[in-house]
Amino acid sequence: MKKRTKKYSYSALFLLLLLLTACQSDQKEAAKPKSPENETAPQSENENSASETDTVKEEEGSMPAEETSGETKTEEVSSTVDKEDETEPEEAANAAESEEDLLADYSSEEVEYARVWLQLGPNQEIDELNVRLIPAGTPLNPDDETSAGYPEDVIQLAGSRLVDGSVTYSGNGDGTVNVYNVPLRWDGQYPAGEQFYQDLISNTKTVSIGTGNDEAIVKLIKKIKISQG
Repeated sequence: MKKRTKKYSYSALFLLLLLLTACQSDQKEAAKPKSPENETAPQSENENSASETDTVKEEEGSMPAEETSGETKTEEVSSTVDKEDETEPEEAANAAESEEDLLADYSSEEVEYARVWLQLGPNQEIDELNVRLIPAGTPLNPDDETSAGYPEDVIQLAGSRLVDGSVTYSGNGDGTVNVYNVPLRWDGQYPAGEQFYQDLISNTKTVSIGTGNDEAIVKLIKKIKISQG
């Protein structure tokens, strides 16, 4: 009986040693530090989530600023366009008023004489602009008894010298004139016959007269000398 008891006691001691050894190994495993990878992984995930949150906030915060900036630029451009649209009619009106003021002191007839000479006059460097008002029925060539008369009132413009040339016309009241191809001084053999003068009357040309330069018009008007017949 004593031998069995000793065997049992040895077995119990052996099992107890195994249990103690196992417990010590578990304690050592539990005491080991965690790997860096396991520690840093949550931190990196937190950092990523934080950066994503900041990015979303930045985008959300920047959107109104961009929209406001675009609206401001649009308003600035539209206001500039409106100012330009307002300025252009004002400038045109001021220019028109300035031109009207420049010719305001002169009659429409005087302005017409100057414009016709500016466009049709053979010589622009004249000392004076002689205006002769010729009534209807006046012979084209007073020195020829066979001459036909003007079918309407006409105006003859000429310089002070023969070389300045002349323009004989009638106004239509619509910016056009009928130009008669007659000379200031008639040279040739007469009588020429009434048909010759009738052909001259039939071959009048209608010409549109431009507005011309106002300063040049005023300069010419100051040289006008009017005579009748």
